[in-house]
Amino acid sequence: MADALYLDDSYLKEFDASVKKANGKFIVLDNTGFYPNSGGQPWDEGVMKTDNDEFKVVFVGKFGDDISHEVDKEGLKDGDKVHCVIDWERRYKLMRMHTSAHIVSTLIHNETGALISGNQLGLDKTRIDFSLEDYDREKMVEYIKQANDVIKKNLEVKWYFLPREEALSIPSVVKLAGALPPAIDTLRIVEIGDFDTQADGGTHVKNTSEIGELEFLKADNKGKNNRRVYYKIKN
Repeated sequence: MADALYLDDSYLKEFDASVKKANGKFIVLDNTGFYPNSGGQPWDEGVMKTDNDEFKVVFVGKFGDDISHEVDKEGLKDGDKVHCVIDWERRYKLMRMHTSAHIVSTLIHNETGALISGNQLGLDKTRIDFSLEDYDREKMVEYIKQANDVIKKNLEVKWYFLPREEALSIPSVVKLAGALPPAIDTLRIVEIGDFDTQADGGTHVKNTSEIGELEFLKADNKGKNNRRVYYKIKN
């Protein structure tokens, strides 16, 4: 999406925009750095400021071709100029969580072939579901330990765009069960050193050293071929 500034710059904290469409509390901007609720990563929060008022952003979602921002009150109109500030503490924690989720899921996928059947990033904890037949709690604990070893390697994380055909030629570039990348000509790729390469539209840190240390919380057996692991970032 050409108006999605976060696809190019995960570290963008403030930006200027114009209101493209205003429908009460629901605002579409001509460009946005606010991440919409998508792919297991929660939406960004923050504020939109005009010369004489301030509007809290309480939800962001994708609706058709639009990224819509729900604000806490009415008042913005088509054409209004706004200065937007992202809640950086919230966003940065989710960036760290997202990059760590790629590491954990790749470790499990590389050893077992399991695909991701669901995930939810959180500020306090993250869960990942896997299509895995055999359940072994101790193995889940071990995967989190291995993830910390990967994090300590200080791997560079970068994102770039590739033509669809070239992107899909990368082994295991899609690790979501039953999922295919969107039917677009260009895919966004997130690469973690020489450890992992995935098609992904979320926000990430630039180096694994930014993540911190992961702590295993619990693992659940969620039925036939569905396993779930919970973890958090210690600091």
